[in-house]
Amino acid sequence: MTSRLDVEFQAGDATCRAWLYLPDAAQPPVIVMAHGLGGIREMRLDAYAERFTAAGYACLVFDYRHFGASDGQPRQLLDINRQLADWSSAIAYVRRRTDVDSSRIVLWGTSFGGGHVIVTATREPHIAAVIAQCPFTDGIASLLAMNPWTSVKVTARAVADTVAGLLARPPIMLPLAGPPKSAALMTAADAVPGYLGLVPDGAPHRNEVAARVGLRIPLRRPGRFAAQVRCPILFCVCETDSVAPAKATLRHARTAPRGVVRVYPEGHFDIYTGEAFERVVADQIAFLRDRVPVGA
Repeated sequence: MTSRLDVEFQAGDATCRAWLYLPDAAQPPVIVMAHGLGGIREMRLDAYAERFTAAGYACLVFDYRHFGASDGQPRQLLDINRQLADWSSAIAYVRRRTDVDSSRIVLWGTSFGGGHVIVTATREPHIAAVIAQCPFTDGIASLLAMNPWTSVKVTARAVADTVAGLLARPPIMLPLAGPPKSAALMTAADAVPGYLGLVPDGAPHRNEVAARVGLRIPLRRPGRFAAQVRCPILFCVCETDSVAPAKATLRHARTAPRGVVRVYPEGHFDIYTGEAFERVVADQIAFLRDRVPVGA
């Protein structure tokens, strides 16, 4: 038996909202989970949390500020430093709870969030383990995988939105997923069906983000922090990843002192559903049972 509670915690100037999954066990280890670029909880994170909870783990699944059910104005503002602060706030929240084992906290992030958990593991003390799924590790590699004309269009809109922010004007938006060669952050052939295919009917998701983040993403290289992660970390890497190229991720993963790598013959959006999901979640549960066993 498991239960799912609607909970919330303060993150800076806003309230983040989350689901707390609790198994029928006393003080289980707890997995803190969040999505990737513009993603929200409803985009298949519940499927992962249900499997982890069935295996005996509690899960806190939260939306970042400015997205989904969480507060934050303007909406759809992807501020990397604020998202990292949201991870710290979520960790602080589970540390205060008495119904989970706050000494055994696991970080689980996917895509852009997969890069966040690598960085967060180097900043937060006493993290038991990390799972980075198809993680964004290298902005330069992702930029080189993008169509050059798309890069020009994204940069132009990002500059315009940065100016709008300085002038306290409403954000200039940019699609998260768009067709090839369009002005969007993800324009590979599998981006629109793969990314938007994860959004269930009625979910509070918007396929847009304040464009200014387009200037930040190429400069981000969270994979460089892998060498500083001292706890066990599992890298789930997609061989044909169109968003977070596998070659760069594997290069960074090899520097993690206690890293474990699993490679899948899928694309970036494939491992959230179907047989690919079954394989990856089974590997993640096996990693958890080995590194952070229930009842230990």
